[in-house]
Amino acid sequence: MLNHEAGKTLKQKLPLGMVATKRWLQEQGLSLHYIDNAVRRGALVVAVPGVYYRDEARPTWQGVVASLQQMAKLPVHVGGLSALAVNGVSHFVNKRGNPVINLYSPGKLPAWVNKIDVGATFAWHGTKRLWPESLLLDQSVFRHYEWAKGLPEITYSCVEKAYLEIINEVPKHVSFEHADALLEGLHNLSPRKLDTLLKNCLNVKVKRLFFWLAERNQQPWFKYLKSEDYDLGAGKRVVAVNGRLENKWQITVPKEM
Repeated sequence: MLNHEAGKTLKQKLPLGMVATKRWLQEQGLSLHYIDNAVRRGALVVAVPGVYYRDEARPTWQGVVASLQQMAKLPVHVGGLSALAVNGVSHFVNKRGNPVINLYSPGKLPAWVNKIDVGATFAWHGTKRLWPESLLLDQSVFRHYEWAKGLPEITYSCVEKAYLEIINEVPKHVSFEHADALLEGLHNLSPRKLDTLLKNCLNVKVKRLFFWLAERNQQPWFKYLKSEDYDLGAGKRVVAVNGRLENKWQITVPKEM
């Protein structure tokens, strides 16, 4: 590839504000010699060893996520509390300090992601025990966020999917009270999307906890969901340690709730 062609390829494949690994740039047809020369003359800047961005346009966390989604072999999406924030449900999200961006994927987080200084921390969540890979390809349960005009959009969970991802973190990283308070404000969830998600969800605890919380809150959409339509497994599940047994859903919950 001639230098001027390589330059055009670099600008096309690596827009300002995004990052790329050396391996990915080579997969796009750029030679190692060209990449090294681009670094020497300043056209490429080393973010961390083996990862680059163009010129002086330092990447943001949105640029890192968009880049990761573009380069990853397996699906990656923004989910959980981070997806609720993008969806506008942000009054329960911690605004102090650097934001934590929750990323979900059946693959592993590349080591370089949390080494780039973008004023945010990335928290990685494996999806193999929560969602089948087929669901991660179903665009009906995702939304797309335009973070910069003309650049690849960021894929993130719809509200319904994000909420189930949050429940998966109860009680280790999200309290029962937090999950309950969030659901209290979610009046307009889609029964159709919830049906798709609950039928695909691989985690029995998540489904039972969802039905317990949904029954507590009695939102308008709840009457359209029939628990017998979903695989809720068998036997008791300890969710709250030293909690009380909720007989209907066969899970332990806090005694005070």
